[in-house]
Amino acid sequence: MSFFSEFKEFAVKGNVMDLAVGVIIGGAFGKIVDSLVGDVVMPVIGKIVGGLDFSNYFIPLAGQTATTLADAKKAGAVLAYGSFLTVALNFVILAFVIFLMIKQINRLKRETPPAPPAAPAPTPEDVVLLREIRDSLKQR
Repeated sequence: MSFFSEFKEFAVKGNVMDLAVGVIIGGAFGKIVDSLVGDVVMPVIGKIVGGLDFSNYFIPLAGQTATTLADAKKAGAVLAYGSFLTVALNFVILAFVIFLMIKQINRLKRETPPAPPAAPAPTPEDVVLLREIRDSLKQR
C-alpha cells in the first residue's frame, strides 16, 4: 500500500472526521462560553463582590504603581491572577455545560425502547419439502 493511499484511508475514517467536526464545533462553542463568562457571569459576580472586575486583579512584580492591568503590563512584569480566575471560571462553566449535555444525551438514549427482536425468516419451501421427504423416508 502506498504512503498516499494509506494516508487517505486514515484521513477519511469516521473517527478522524468526527474528531475534526468536534474540534470545529468546540472552537465555536468556546467563543460562546467566553462571551457567557465575560459578558454575563463575571459582571454578576463582580456586582455581588462589590463591583470589582476580576480581569483587572494583578500583583506588580517590578514595583509598578499602575492602576490597570494594561498599564502594569506596559511598565513591567505582573502576576495577573484576575485573568487566571476568569479562565478557571470559564473552564468550570464549560465543564458544567458539557456535563449537562452528556447527561441529557444519556437520558435520551435510555428513553428509547429497545427494538423488538426480528421474527425469524420463514423457512424456504424447498427446505420444507426436503424435510418432509427425509422424515417420510425415516418412517419407512
